[in-house]
Amino acid sequence: MLRRNLLALAASALALMPYAASASDAPADAPRLTIHVTGEAEGEIVIALRPDLAPQHVERVLQLARDGAYNGVVFHRVIDGFMAQTGDVQFGRAGGDTSRAGMGGSDLPDLPAEFSGEPFARGVVGMARSQNPNSANSQFFIMFDSAPHLNGQYTVFGQVVEGLDVLDAIKRGTGGNGAVVGAPDVMADVTVTE
Repeated sequence: MLRRNLLALAASALALMPYAASASDAPADAPRLTIHVTGEAEGEIVIALRPDLAPQHVERVLQLARDGAYNGVVFHRVIDGFMAQTGDVQFGRAGGDTSRAGMGGSDLPDLPAEFSGEPFARGVVGMARSQNPNSANSQFFIMFDSAPHLNGQYTVFGQVVEGLDVLDAIKRGTGGNGAVVGAPDVMADVTVTE
């Protein structure tokens, strides 16, 4: 009797918990982003985008990818066990001075936050921003591992569905901020499949 009551109580508690979407919940016709990575890592990372979670952020990333803005942009901040950050289309171009990578964005206006209940787990893709929650622009990061402290604080807009091995091979940065020294890995080519 006690066991049955405990099971019923657990089922009731689960029913009351908010539902969190996952990559498998992405609409079947959701666009995908394919990033061809070169450097220490070589290969492709495929991201299923989540317009159901963050329509404005997905549209921004699609626009920049279609325009070729992400081609040749470095992974400028990579922290082992945490995440790899890229997407600075202003200061993050490979072959140039990348000392300011991470400080720039695109010519487009910043985006309002689209926070959701989607947790920051391995392979989740989120938009980078400054202290202002409504400051995301072009930079994004891909999670190496779970980071619950980011949940509800940053916009989730995608999930890696292929190429976690390529993600894991990206050159790591040093120090507390994960700045990559020397030649960082590059998003050589970023394409969209719709």
